[in-house]
Amino acid sequence: MDEDRLGLDRIYVQAKRYAPGSAVGRPEIQGFVGSLVGLGASKGVFVTTSSFSKQAQDYASGLQQRIILIDGERLCDLMIEFDVGVRRYRSIEVKRIDEDFFSE
Repeated sequence: MDEDRLGLDRIYVQAKRYAPGSAVGRPEIQGFVGSLVGLGASKGVFVTTSSFSKQAQDYASGLQQRIILIDGERLCDLMIEFDVGVRRYRSIEVKRIDEDFFSE
């Protein structure tokens, strides 16, 4: 995807749907980074419905390329924050006393 409207910089995305309890490991991240290097890219986002192993996280954090790891929990948080694939179920209105209304 293009990072800006002019398409001057690109961010590459890879998504994996893993079963709960199956973590994405370092080899998958290394493969993704290899693809980025082959494309001359410096930014990537790796998304999974599960989680990342400690080795995968450590590897990604020490790279020259900027790799963002988004696990299932963070993916859900982002979906809720940006209203993607969610539906408003119930809203709660909280009221408080307007003290100015009662002052002289």
